[in-house]
Amino acid sequence: MRAQSVHFYVLTVVLALAGLALTAYQVFSLHLPLTEQETDNLWVIDARVQYEATGPGAVKLRMFIPPLERHYVALNESFVSKDYGINIDSSGANRLLTWSARRARGQQTLYYRLNVATRFGAAPPAAEGPVYRAPMMLEPIEVIAVETLLEPIRKHSADIETFISEAIQRLSRSNDEHVKVLLQDPSSLTQKVDALERLLSVAHIPIERVHILDLDKPSSQQLELWIRSYNGTQWLYFNPATGSRGLPENRLVWWYGDQPLFQLEGGRNPRIDFTINQSAINAMRLGQLSSNAQSTISNFLDFSLYGLPLAQQQVYQLIIMIPLGVLFILLLRNLIGLQTLGTFRPVLIGLAFRETGLAVGVVFFTVITALGLMVRGYLEYLKLQLLPRLSVVLTFVVMLMAGISLLTHKLGMESGLSVSLFPMVILTMTIERLSITWDERGGNTAFKQGVITLFAAAGTFYLMNLSWLKYFIFTFPGTLLIMVAIMLLMGRYRGYRLSEIIRFRALAESK
Repeated sequence: MRAQSVHFYVLTVVLALAGLALTAYQVFSLHLPLTEQETDNLWVIDARVQYEATGPGAVKLRMFIPPLERHYVALNESFVSKDYGINIDSSGANRLLTWSARRARGQQTLYYRLNVATRFGAAPPAAEGPVYRAPMMLEPIEVIAVETLLEPIRKHSADIETFISEAIQRLSRSNDEHVKVLLQDPSSLTQKVDALERLLSVAHIPIERVHILDLDKPSSQQLELWIRSYNGTQWLYFNPATGSRGLPENRLVWWYGDQPLFQLEGGRNPRIDFTINQSAINAMRLGQLSSNAQSTISNFLDFSLYGLPLAQQQVYQLIIMIPLGVLFILLLRNLIGLQTLGTFRPVLIGLAFRETGLAVGVVFFTVITALGLMVRGYLEYLKLQLLPRLSVVLTFVVMLMAGISLLTHKLGMESGLSVSLFPMVILTMTIERLSITWDERGGNTAFKQGVITLFAAAGTFYLMNLSWLKYFIFTFPGTLLIMVAIMLLMGRYRGYRLSEIIRFRALAESK
């Protein structure tokens, strides 16, 4: 194989792989939606906080709010409270919201609203946790119970994950006398977690409480109590009620630790009620809203076609489809063997059909071209040179377009006004090319090429107006590199066209 051929195929493969890699990065890393209609879940969480102020003095209410770890991203966060100051601080892995007021009296109601989604959420990796803890102080009877329970747990576990899961299962056996020593009320999940912490501390395994909100429950719910433990590489989550591992989908961590949800000064009886509204949001719109929260998505949208002003985006949604129309014409000519009036003229005519519509555009094109051919024939009789002849034909085309628009407007056919959007120069050159073909190869060939040109223009019009295809190429411009690779391969094709196979079929049969 010659060096030139090697260079050609290497270039083709590199272009195709670059296009595929860019598209794959956008799909699998940035999680951009493949279709314009794709939607994602959006949760609107309303937390209503109520308490009773004990006097006319100052009030300070501290409350944990979600740290937004894991795969959640906040689209909006708002606080509704009259005459209250608001401050948010970090407290370890948590976020702490503080409402404060100089004076408050009687029943008080505060609101916290959070809009969250999941597709573009990519919180930074959670901080490492402890992997060792000292044993807790236990009573002698508890020491015996713990050692008795730990012996079978060690035998039936292989690592920290299975050890904790097995310990939860053992504490669920309320009839076990050793469990009764550690757990006075088997129905209390809080007591069970306390007993689990004492049990695991003897095995030097630290655990941390996790308080979780179930996003699938619309209202009237209490925060779920889970636990987690760090195994040296990652955090492991467990349901202490069942022993199941891993947080299910649609669970939002509200805060970590054994501290209470509220810390209230100047009031009493705080309580919280949750209302959750789940809805669907367009996935691409979600990406644009998430760009403020994630630098990767933001950088991509800023340096993609979505970073252009809206008016320019609409222009490029049209321009970026032209290579697809060109590829369609290339396949028609090089593979099928259809002859059109020019190489890219059908693409430009197809673009004009976008304004008139396909049916009306074909009628206008046919009428203007037929009348233009008549004028072109008469000018040929006058023996004019090329440039004056084209100038006269162009002027006549403009007159025809104006006349058709005026006539259809008077007849109440407003679609005729769009004929003015037809490219005048393209029509003029089409008429000239069709006339030359007529003179050189006869009227039958000219008619066939005219019909084929209309067919090709209709095909490009259909392809370039497929909304899903327009969205895909606009969002994933790497597909243009793949198109270039296909065009390069077509440039090296030297085989028979399909039309030639049909043309020479009789010769093959005779052999």
